Amino acid sequence: AEAVAAGVDERIAGVLAAAGLPAADDPVRVTDRALERAEADLRELERRREQAGGLREQRFGYERGAQVARALAGHLRANNFERWLLAEALDLLVDGASGILRELSAGQYDLVHDKGEFFVVDHHDAGLRRGVRTLSGGETFQASLALALALSEQLAGMSTTAASLESIVLDEGFGTLDAATLDTVAATLENLAARGDRMVGVVTHVPALAERIPVRFEVSKDARSARVERTGR
Repeated sequence: AEAVAAGVDERIAGVLAAAGLPAADDPVRVTDRALERAEADLRELERRREQAGGLREQRFGYERGAQVARALAGHLRANNFERWLLAEALDLLVDGASGILRELSAGQYDLVHDKGEFFVVDHHDAGLRRGVRTLSGGETFQASLALALALSEQLAGMSTTAASLESIVLDEGFGTLDAATLDTVAATLENLAARGDRMVGVVTHVPALAERIPVRFEVSKDARSARVERTGR
């Protein structure tokens, strides 16, 4: 029995040595203490693992924020942000002008733009898109007038202040229009003025258009002087 007990003690000592525990007269107490330390270490490892998971989530969040910051820095660098704002303003302007041009052209044309170039969509030719340089003189004037009217309507909305455009003056260009187109343009100007939100002035040498203007200032001159006379109501 003593020999068996001695063998058991020897095996226990080997197990303790393999586990890095000191040999002792009371191996149970040694192993109990080792178990308590191991359980405490395990709890600490689990706590740190949870903490590491939270830190990984924070890292992913910071990485996403850094990506957004880099993208914004790229947009704000040089003229990128200004170019984007101008592109947005141009889109709004062309959309407004397209509606006016559609009215002026009796539904024939829409106005679009692409990379700084203006085009018209011809609904009388199966929606063909073509450059504005292909328009006739009267059609070119209609497109220019549409852009001018759209700009006058949207200027206040584009401004950062409470600015308003209370008047718009159109100087000539009417001589290129045929009678039907001239009548459409005159009706559009009358409707614009009738809304009462702005004054529309027209400088023209075309009598047919001048007669449509309710208040006129006629300029006459001779060799020595010029005279301005108000006519109409």
